[in-house]
Amino acid sequence: MSTTGCSPSGDGMYSKLIDDEANYEELNRRPDVGHSVHPVSPVRVASRLSGPGLSGPWPYRLATICLATLCAVLLISIIAVSVHYKSEPPAGGEATSETQKQTQDEDVSALTASVHKLQLEKEQLQKEKEELLAKMAAERTTEAPNAVQPIVCPADWHLFNDSCYFISRNTQNWPGSKLYCESQGAYLAIIHTAAEQQFLWDLLPRGHWNAFWFGITDGHTEDQWKWVDGTPLVGGFWEVGEPNNHINEDCGYIVKTRMLERVAIRSWYDAPCTMYWPFICEKEMGAGASTAMPH
Repeated sequence: MSTTGCSPSGDGMYSKLIDDEANYEELNRRPDVGHSVHPVSPVRVASRLSGPGLSGPWPYRLATICLATLCAVLLISIIAVSVHYKSEPPAGGEATSETQKQTQDEDVSALTASVHKLQLEKEQLQKEKEELLAKMAAERTTEAPNAVQPIVCPADWHLFNDSCYFISRNTQNWPGSKLYCESQGAYLAIIHTAAEQQFLWDLLPRGHWNAFWFGITDGHTEDQWKWVDGTPLVGGFWEVGEPNNHINEDCGYIVKTRMLERVAIRSWYDAPCTMYWPFICEKEMGAGASTAMPH
């Protein structure tokens, strides 16, 4: 914008012209001034210094116009800058959001690939495990086809050495107990060692007079005790004073009472074979064992 009309030199020239015109008018009014003085034509200001709307001293109006114009320009500039910043998205906002989304997608893809890889590795390891187990089983079969398998007793039967033992909950007479054990592929227990006797004693519950049939009898010949397989008794674990054949007592049983002084190695008694007691069955489970009733 040109500011030539607002220069200080123009203001000084205008002030001088005003003063000269005032002095001229003053001389014309003075009486002592004769007609010998040549009249001086007043000098008029160029028409550009006056015009419509310029009433009063024009420098102030021109300064006001200049200031108003500058203010308008500044206001327009401020509005333009404000509109520009409002319309412009936050620096890097949209780009940052897009970058974050892309990063998340890449992370999900990487995790999915890792899971798939681990699944494949798991399947491969499972396959190798199965192949290894099959190979080991084949080698065992080839190297030791007659290897002894561990003994597993039926439910409610108890393992000792190569035999399984069953402690009945119901009662039978001695012949009935013998028949039940045989129906299970077993026989009334034959007790040869103190360890076997102690094992069975520990299985039995204590009571007022808990008695259990086992596989010994002298029913064929008095005082010649034999096992159910026909072999003669050697030694035994009789209570003191037993067997006594008090009332035709031809079958043997084990007693375990609440009396703590009663012990396993002195717990055999003889009794009539017609009495009803629980009983103990034995089933041999070792190599070459037969489920048939021993003779």
